[in-house]
Amino acid sequence: MAGRWSVTMNDLVRRRVGDTSPGVRAGDRVWTWDEHVKLSAERAAFLEKFRADGQPFHIGILLENVPEFSFLLASAAVSGAVVVGLNPTRQGAELARDIQHTGCTVLITGDAHLAQLREAVPDFPADRMFNVDDAAWAEGLEPYAGAELPDTVPATDDPFMLILTSGTTGHPKAVICSQGKIATQGGSVVAMHELTGEDVAYCAMPLFHSNAMITCWTPTVASGAELVLRRRFSASGFLPDVRKYGVTYANYVGKPLSYILATPEQPDDADNPLTRVFGNEGGPQDVERFAKRFGCVVRDGFGSTEGGLSFVPVPGMPPGALGKPSGNIKILDPETRRECPPGRFDDAGRLLNADEAVGELVNLDGAGSFEGYWNNAAATAERLREGWYWSGDLAYRDAAGLVFFAGRSGEWVRVGGENFGSAPVARILARHPDVVLVSLYGVPDEAAGDQAMAAVVLREDAAFDPAEFAAWQAAQPDLSPTWQPRYVRVATELPHTQTNKVLVRVLSRQAWYPAGDPVWWRPGKDGAYQPLTAADVAALEARFAEHGRGHVLDLLDRG
Repeated sequence: MAGRWSVTMNDLVRRRVGDTSPGVRAGDRVWTWDEHVKLSAERAAFLEKFRADGQPFHIGILLENVPEFSFLLASAAVSGAVVVGLNPTRQGAELARDIQHTGCTVLITGDAHLAQLREAVPDFPADRMFNVDDAAWAEGLEPYAGAELPDTVPATDDPFMLILTSGTTGHPKAVICSQGKIATQGGSVVAMHELTGEDVAYCAMPLFHSNAMITCWTPTVASGAELVLRRRFSASGFLPDVRKYGVTYANYVGKPLSYILATPEQPDDADNPLTRVFGNEGGPQDVERFAKRFGCVVRDGFGSTEGGLSFVPVPGMPPGALGKPSGNIKILDPETRRECPPGRFDDAGRLLNADEAVGELVNLDGAGSFEGYWNNAAATAERLREGWYWSGDLAYRDAAGLVFFAGRSGEWVRVGGENFGSAPVARILARHPDVVLVSLYGVPDEAAGDQAMAAVVLREDAAFDPAEFAAWQAAQPDLSPTWQPRYVRVATELPHTQTNKVLVRVLSRQAWYPAGDPVWWRPGKDGAYQPLTAADVAALEARFAEHGRGHVLDLLDRG
């Protein structure tokens, strides 16, 4: 792995020493970059006492996008500590498992998540769990005021963050992101968007996620641009913030563009300083509409925390295309290892041969930017079978070689930009007293990413109670709201192999079109389920078309 990277996060942070331009802003408070570095040095000195010889120095952070998160990230960069980004949507035993799996020796949180953290790990040493909103945090830092930057010189391949994601095992895996990887990829964003110290970048995507780290936080450190932190994303607050802070650049992952576009349109929406927006998984139609409405350039890319794949956009390529592969990236049938043939399309552009054209994206050149999973050699080996990088992403290509994303293989789902394993969710749903068998899987979202769908077989004398099922889910302490299925298929039996393994790929392809089985759904984010009618399906299909994702429905078995 050595030699892939030429710069470290340590390098980038130290370049901001003496920079008196605005660095980080939160609300009405602002810190210069020089002040930011000094505060980070103090936190590095404070945390150093928790480093132990022979043990990984892993700091678990469960915070919203507050200034302390930024200070702590920079403190890890200059000291060689490793930040573990903890996901606040995970609760109870699942959050405890994340902490244990990544070997966190220190936990840092705030008032918003303190009770959640204490409930998950009640036996974690109290003297190693800190609340940045408590006066004791500031008091603990006082002896380190004015501390010098540490003498540590992290190498490019030294871990900087462990970012939790989910893979085919259904359990979260911690993706190793080195000092060099994050710094280099963040630097590429600077070059791509020509960011300078005159720019103002807006970060409302969570800092525990690779999207915010690579497309926003690191580019601001590298370029000296001002970073505006928003605790949590707000669609209605987006444009007012852009105007208030003079934002010129913003990032996103998943559906934020859709949410912002859903706010009431005003004739002066384009009267704002925003010039560039960058992210991934935005619907093609949303990208176009957002750019036109707000008078900016929107660039939607393809990426994952693991890395390993990249694509080059082609001028004039059709909506939904990722571009052409960069390097020796192929679409392979995972069973035969043979390259899948290109897709065939009808006059309306619908894919006619999904069964043979859709395969897994594989980098035959090797790992790319993938650096492995922490404490999970088996999962790392699974990604790098035969020396190739198997992405777990499904795709197809046209005759011109343009690649189109077709979903994800394995037992994982991506809702609202969050990856999670389907197996843990299925295990929770299986606890319901009326459920005999359950499978959870991803189906397409109208605008971006996936929605969760469950197929359940009930005990013989039970009937599906939509209100009770919704209330039961809400009462489960380890079931994140993001995990709760939007669609529920009530089946008499599930498709299976001769060895009684459920054919999840068949369920996923059938989606909400199963012959004979009733499907229930939530039109909104919560509430009771209601029957999915033919009129509902027609309205869904129309929304797919509105978002420029009509081609995604071609991958489904609509009978």
